Amino acid sequence: MSKTPLLDTVHLPADLRKLDKKQLPQLADELRAETIDAVSVTGGHLGAGLGVVELTAAIHYVFNTPDDRLIWDVGHQAYPHKILTGRRSRIRTLRQGGGLSGFTKRSESEYDPFGAAHSSTSISAGLGMAVASNLDGRENRVICVIGDGSMSAGMAYEAMNNAGSMKSKLVVILNDNDMSIAPPVGAMSAYLSRLISSKPYLGMRELGKKITGKLPGPLKRAAARAEEYARGMVTGGTLFEELGFYYVGPIDGHNFDHLLPVLENVRDSIYEGPILVHVVTQKGRGYAPAENAADKMHGVAKFDVVTGAQAKAQTNAPSYTRVFADSLIDAARKDDKIVAITAAMPSGTGLDMFGKEFPARTFDVGIAEQHAVTFAAGLATEGYKPFCAIYSTFLQRGYDQLVHDVALQNLPVRFALDRAGLVGADGATHAGAFDTAYLACLPNMVLMAAGDEADLKHMVATMAAHDTGPIALRYPRGEGIGVEMPEEGQPLEIGRGRILRDGATVALLSYGTRLGECLKAADMLASKGLAPTVADARFAKPLDRALILQLARTHDVLLTVEEGSVGGFGAMVLHLLADEGVLDSGLKIRTLVLPDTYIDHDTPAKQYDMAGLSAPQIAAQAWALLGKDAADIGLVKPA
Repeated sequence: MSKTPLLDTVHLPADLRKLDKKQLPQLADELRAETIDAVSVTGGHLGAGLGVVELTAAIHYVFNTPDDRLIWDVGHQAYPHKILTGRRSRIRTLRQGGGLSGFTKRSESEYDPFGAAHSSTSISAGLGMAVASNLDGRENRVICVIGDGSMSAGMAYEAMNNAGSMKSKLVVILNDNDMSIAPPVGAMSAYLSRLISSKPYLGMRELGKKITGKLPGPLKRAAARAEEYARGMVTGGTLFEELGFYYVGPIDGHNFDHLLPVLENVRDSIYEGPILVHVVTQKGRGYAPAENAADKMHGVAKFDVVTGAQAKAQTNAPSYTRVFADSLIDAARKDDKIVAITAAMPSGTGLDMFGKEFPARTFDVGIAEQHAVTFAAGLATEGYKPFCAIYSTFLQRGYDQLVHDVALQNLPVRFALDRAGLVGADGATHAGAFDTAYLACLPNMVLMAAGDEADLKHMVATMAAHDTGPIALRYPRGEGIGVEMPEEGQPLEIGRGRILRDGATVALLSYGTRLGECLKAADMLASKGLAPTVADARFAKPLDRALILQLARTHDVLLTVEEGSVGGFGAMVLHLLADEGVLDSGLKIRTLVLPDTYIDHDTPAKQYDMAGLSAPQIAAQAWALLGKDAADIGLVKPA
């Protein structure tokens, strides 16, 4: 007998809308159970989705999706949404190669009108859709669900400020699962929310506006403010009213008796302009292990449904993130000017550990990368040594500040770029593919990439000692390769690489943690009688000119290898060799980079195979450049 008999009858939201309202609590229970079971098989984001189960069902029940556009900010909470929108049969392929994305994705379903995995984009996108609807003369609604964390980003307020001056049918649902900005949620709050979203109240409000419109200016303004602040006192919505939104809430996001009447009123509203519905939910709701976890089981590996215990692979090597955090803590013990900044990712960047030892020197600025970069710049002007730990993919959001506020003024801000390269199950949205290209073009910038975990420790020490301008260090997600770790990090000479193996004919020049694959490729070639040189560039800017020119002039073949996009380290090397005339002498050179496409989610190993950056592919490329057939020696053909 099925454990989800009611959910089994719902294949699309149209089926959901055939149910009686009294059946929705049972549907929510089954939907929550299905979500938990699915994520236990695949891993992924759990707590966020569990917090919006009732809200998801209520939105699809009340609104006519997909004609009414539903946008999930970030999209990591959309697993229940995927189950209800025709993707249940594939839900256990989440984040697996060839399976469903862990975020919303336009190419995956018509019920995903806007793809997302970075935060705070929903209101801007939704406003664009609402304006398009107005221009087309359509009457559909656009609903944006945005969390309180995402509301810490300036882009959300920029969009709201713009929306507030328009007459578009935009509905923003603030999913408040953490902030304490709301009064207690209960029957009185629900009653007031139903009242102020109802047609009679809105009709009276519009009548009042017409009457006060005939009053002298000062009295008209006073009456309008009195009404706004009266509602603000009982609902807490004054801020949103000032931004031009009609505010409704807060309401209990787990109670259908509260949710449905308010959403129906909003759907049928006569109000000409944007509406904000403030919904209070509990992250991890309905699953005890998630409710009791400090992070509400935000991101999980495969786990046991009964206990919540996660099945994480054992390794003897520390993670790169842990090495960075420990190294920064060591440096901060010796230098009280070192401070650390993160943009809402303290655990992901390791700064939660730094914060335990140095709480007064740790700053989590929320999802506000632009502010984080310029905040760090301000600290640097006063003699502090800010370490700005931001994922490579998220630093893109603060690029203007990086150019204008840091590099242009040559301020010594230190950027620690976690998740450099391909990131596995999080897919293309979180891949750290572009940072070398977008940083290497900036004057005054120093760029480093760790080849292994020991070098990462030395590079943190290098950053701490570097005080003449901005410097960035990139390192990947996951564990190191198990090299022996030094007792303490030692500053490296800026712009100086290293040779790990001396050889002849072929030189493999690595930038970053493809170094391990280059060493394996060298072993493969050695087994065929060819002993290549393997070098670790360490720096993309400034380049080790002497090392690169030596490799180019003493080898027939030179391969640069990096886990980044075109326009990065390899491009810098080509510029150097072209300027020095080395390319005029018959050198065979190839730059091995990530392909000029977005690589979908899979295991990192498979992603790098697809990218042509695994050891056999590196070896095959070198072999082919020597005019030999890779297939003859058992190597794969070059990608």
